[in-house]
Amino acid sequence: MRKFLKENEKGFTLIEMMIVLLVITIILLVALPNVTKHSSSINEKGCEALVHMVQGQVQAYYMDKKEYPATLEDLKNDYINEDFEFICPNGVAISIDENGNVK
Repeated sequence: MRKFLKENEKGFTLIEMMIVLLVITIILLVALPNVTKHSSSINEKGCEALVHMVQGQVQAYYMDKKEYPATLEDLKNDYINEDFEFICPNGVAISIDENGNVK
């Protein structure tokens, strides 16, 4: 019968593995609340960026056609991909007013 471990090779003991798992658990418990606390501000910034991008496309539409689009759907195909959803990461739908301002 063949020996898999030579006498000078050692593996991890159960205690060492338990200590490593304890350290990883503590790191996760400290890090997760900070990530979830900032998720709402991340969504707000993502929504602001989306509104600015769509506003830029509205301006391009105006430069080409000398009028603002009646709805955001008018931007699809030529200015924005046809499968684009006008919804912010936080779930709020964006809209356009008659003056071409995206909110």
